[in-house]
Amino acid sequence: MEYNTLITTILEEFSLKKLNDAINRFCAMHPNLAIPGLMRYIVISNALLYIVSMFDQSGLLWGFLAMDAAAVLRGQIWRLVTYVLIPVGGTPLSVLLSLIFYYWLGESMERLWGSAKFTFYYVSGTLLSALASILALFLDGYAFRLYGAVYVNAALFFAFALTYPEAMVRLFYIIPVKMKWLAILEAVLYGVSVAQGIAAGQWGRALTPVIALLNLFIFFSPDFLRRAEQVRAHNRREAVQFRRAVKEQKREKGYNHKCTVCGRTDTDCPDLQFRYCSKCAGYHCYCEEHIFNHVHFTE
Repeated sequence: MEYNTLITTILEEFSLKKLNDAINRFCAMHPNLAIPGLMRYIVISNALLYIVSMFDQSGLLWGFLAMDAAAVLRGQIWRLVTYVLIPVGGTPLSVLLSLIFYYWLGESMERLWGSAKFTFYYVSGTLLSALASILALFLDGYAFRLYGAVYVNAALFFAFALTYPEAMVRLFYIIPVKMKWLAILEAVLYGVSVAQGIAAGQWGRALTPVIALLNLFIFFSPDFLRRAEQVRAHNRREAVQFRRAVKEQKREKGYNHKCTVCGRTDTDCPDLQFRYCSKCAGYHCYCEEHIFNHVHFTE
């Protein structure tokens, strides 16, 4: 099964598009559940807690708010959401720039989606990350604490990159890079994390990024389906054009395949194998002696 066909099948089988439609209807029918300017409150809370942490070296406050699966199961349910109020650790400058960056992403997506849909996206990402932490406890036998909205911010980052792939940001605050390239790099890193978890037999660790980013797949399932269908349609057109070219060649010249280098055909040499080079621009056929020994055509 082709990769794009597999993605389409998964999205259709799990009805992610239907779930996305239901979420859109829910947000439209319940606008009062929105928290306008949610990202502003998250960023302010992060900044305040970081300032407090500079004077409180004990870490008790962060420990009280962090997502701890074992503590949640003991009844400390506030941890399911309060962990996103903790800033991701770093120097004051890196924390400040990070807060500015994610505030910009959040405000942009809220203007695009509306407060209700953005609130649903952020809150669902928060709960999914917490659920992933609890699942990891059951699967791997140990609990890891979440300090800060790492996966929630990643889902926000991917959402912006999928919506505005050509938007420019500055890598290390110096090098201009398009969002789509940063998103690809981030996706590769998450893929490596999943692969490492599987290789180590830690299924909770492997599933954590997948579950934490599930809201991304739900919200963008119509886009994924549309793009997969576009690729499938393009491949079908290419296959039809290829078969048509072969038939016309046989009808006009009396052979199916002809080596671009030596000129031998399957009519002259019926025992000779012929292949088409995938690296050449257009359709160029080569015999078995030249398929790996020729200069590639470029457009």
